[in-house]
Amino acid sequence: MSGNRVEVNQDLCKACRVCVETCPQHCLELGSAINALGYQAVRFDSVDCTACGMCFYVCPEPGALTVIKGEDA
Repeated sequence: MSGNRVEVNQDLCKACRVCVETCPQHCLELGSAINALGYQAVRFDSVDCTACGMCFYVCPEPGALTVIKGEDA
């Protein structure tokens, strides 16, 4: 396990799904909870994350995603 992860700011996510479609490891998916903006925010759920940053770079909402590279990576 690498410890890599993506933190999703649930309050900023607008559920555009661009990050979900872009992630090569399929680490992101549409969550079931509705955020304060009325969107079904994305959630991170995978140990396969490589911290490549693709999700961060394609996300149109500043601050919605933060990529964290684990210690073992």
